[in-house]
Amino acid sequence: MGRGFYIIMAAQFFSSLADNALLVAAIALLIQADSPAWLTPYLKFFFVISYVLLAPWVGAFADRLPKGTVMFISNLVKIAGCALMLFDVNPLLAYALVGLGAAAYSPAKYGIVTEYLPHSKLVVANGWIEGLTVSSIILGTVLGGVLIHPAVAERLLGVDLPGLETGIDTAAEAAVFVIIFVYAIAAAFNRYIPLTGVQMKPLPAHPIDTLRDFSRCVVSLWKDKLGQISLAVTTLFWGAGATLQFIVIEWSRAALGYDLSQAAILQGVCALGIAVGAVAASMTVRLDRAVKVIPLGIAMGLVVILMNLATSIWLAVPLIILIGLLAGFFVVPMNALLQHRGHHLVGAGRSIAVQNFNENTSILLMIALYSLMLALGLSIYTVIVLFGLFVAGTMTVVLFWFRHNHRVHQAEVERLLAFARAESPH
Repeated sequence: MGRGFYIIMAAQFFSSLADNALLVAAIALLIQADSPAWLTPYLKFFFVISYVLLAPWVGAFADRLPKGTVMFISNLVKIAGCALMLFDVNPLLAYALVGLGAAAYSPAKYGIVTEYLPHSKLVVANGWIEGLTVSSIILGTVLGGVLIHPAVAERLLGVDLPGLETGIDTAAEAAVFVIIFVYAIAAAFNRYIPLTGVQMKPLPAHPIDTLRDFSRCVVSLWKDKLGQISLAVTTLFWGAGATLQFIVIEWSRAALGYDLSQAAILQGVCALGIAVGAVAASMTVRLDRAVKVIPLGIAMGLVVILMNLATSIWLAVPLIILIGLLAGFFVVPMNALLQHRGHHLVGAGRSIAVQNFNENTSILLMIALYSLMLALGLSIYTVIVLFGLFVAGTMTVVLFWFRHNHRVHQAEVERLLAFARAESPH
């Protein structure tokens, strides 16, 4: 893969580690402020709103500058968002600024892999990316849970800096302070990401031109007979995955009596399954066979419903790991297929921006719907059943959609699959 690839992976690991630890710390800040339970999911809503509103411009921005530079700037924005949390700015607004940094970061972090490596290594690279990302989710959620644990927080708050009054007085604030240093490590790695030699694409002369260009990219990917399938799967998956994060927290409280610190560790268990599934997929699934894994998405939705039967940690942990395994195994090949089609149709940075726009629109809608169900008083057990049926049902629709494409547009689909096969490792 080359030394540069591992520097890219290290930068992504630490930035993602901080992102996931910060979510736990931000939830703790809301709890500290006695916010209602239905408000907590809106942290994710505020985080991803920039992905949707700025999608036309962040993709073009990622293709305008060296992607290592874009990632460095983005991490500085995330640090600024953390600092606002320490100055008593509303956690939702401060987390929105962190989301702005993340929105600018994402097209660069995925786009540079497409630029740096040959397409024959995309599935393997995606296995690395998803494996490390999910490892950072595991460690990040655990880190967030550990940092807000009373015993650890007491030690952090007991550290005195001579001549400096930080104003940090709570466990959540101490956690945010530590997370700032993790973002700084990621930013340091960003400075050593190699130049890929890919020609930079100038920004359109007018913002409206950028919007038109982005609209063209969205239409191109949704019209492509393979791009539309992979885009539909990843859009549904990430919307469901973001909602599942909060479902696990609420379910673990209701079914297992867990507090936030313990629930964060349980989230990490799910991420462990995703990491194993991602690595397994990268080793066994070729690019042209990515669509074969869609049935695993259906299975994942049905398995989620079984959470209602788990009343002890000994039943909960294997079940959550299984959910993660299914998720990781089917999303990695679909991500790789989408990147492959996007790179050839519209360019690396723009294709990731289109992906982010669709996926995060899905997150906004599903998080808002989940919050509404809680506000209406639905039990978490009812929510889990509805969630599982929704995931299984929508993945079934996508599967029949692909079969329809293959039947009606057989020549075109076979040509696209042959092209993907030619760029897959043999």
